[in-house]
Amino acid sequence: MKRRSTFTTLWLSALIGMLVSLPVLSGNSIPTAAPGQERIKDIANFAGVRDNQLVGYGLVVGLDGSGDGGRTSYTSQSMNNMLIQLGVTLPAGESPQSKNVAAVMITADLMPFAKAGQRFDVTVSSLGNASSLRGGTLLMSPLKGADGQVYAVAQGNLVVGGLSADGADGSSITINIPSVGRIPRGATVEREVPSSFSQGGSLVLNLNRPDFSTANRMMNVINDAFGGRVAQALDGASVKVRAPTSPSDRVAFVAALENLPVEPGTPPARVVINARTGTIVMGANVRVMPAAVSHGNLTVTISEDPTVTQPEAFAGGRTVVTPQTAIDVTQGDSRMFLFDPGTSLDEIVRAVNNVGAAPGDLVAILQALREAGALRAELVVI
Repeated sequence: MKRRSTFTTLWLSALIGMLVSLPVLSGNSIPTAAPGQERIKDIANFAGVRDNQLVGYGLVVGLDGSGDGGRTSYTSQSMNNMLIQLGVTLPAGESPQSKNVAAVMITADLMPFAKAGQRFDVTVSSLGNASSLRGGTLLMSPLKGADGQVYAVAQGNLVVGGLSADGADGSSITINIPSVGRIPRGATVEREVPSSFSQGGSLVLNLNRPDFSTANRMMNVINDAFGGRVAQALDGASVKVRAPTSPSDRVAFVAALENLPVEPGTPPARVVINARTGTIVMGANVRVMPAAVSHGNLTVTISEDPTVTQPEAFAGGRTVVTPQTAIDVTQGDSRMFLFDPGTSLDEIVRAVNNVGAAPGDLVAILQALREAGALRAELVVI
């Protein structure tokens, strides 16, 4: 029997110690992280373990007159090529033109570790002038990756959430997008994507949001759990972890690793403003230096009150409309509030609400504080 390596023996001992120290749980449940902590699997992903985008071209048939018809030449060309491959020879000079056929693009995400024969969902979108794909069937179409290789084949009946209807007088109604459909489990994997997961003696964890504090804490948590210098932080976004070389041992190691709780680092002080919707989001670390803010509003009202002047009977005059314009300027109450050193987010919101500032007013106040150098945060406008 082949002896296990020293590293494998060490991490197995550490893993058994972790499991023994855990409370008795039902099934395969794992203790939830404490408040403020997140599992490693929720804040990071393993390098090389990802989805792969696939794309393909095909034909949807069986439409009820809502296809491309003869308005797109590539649809007719595709139909002609398909019929020739099926052994159907068209008369010379004749080009198939059917309103029941539409040229489409097929897109999908191939999940990691997908094996030949597994099935996954695909999205089908009209490429030409088809008004609806409802009721259509996608013919067998190859799906290619970025390297040009065929990794899957798609075929099946479409599920379309939208619909459209046209009246004889030219009126029409459209609900959602009828030119896009989906085929649940409509593609079959034909070629496996090579993965580097089982290769080499280490794995790399990439943080979803790079942060030096989080990377350092993750390294310390992994080292404390498995002992020794198992993990090494490469930079603010990546942590390198030594892992067993045996596939079964590596899977068990990763299963324990990704469920370790880590407290993420505090995010940077940032104020995000959506200029289109007026939404404002301020992080908990936003601080304001000493500043006095005075905010008021000026209301100008212009009203038109036309006066009709009508002459008396038999006076020989004519009716005249005389415009009368009234302009009223009102200065709203202007209140001043003072920010003390290190004012917190809660105090900022309370002070602004006390003066009755609307979201648009708050944007102006925050921008003015930033220009004055009193806002200790990054101001981001999206």
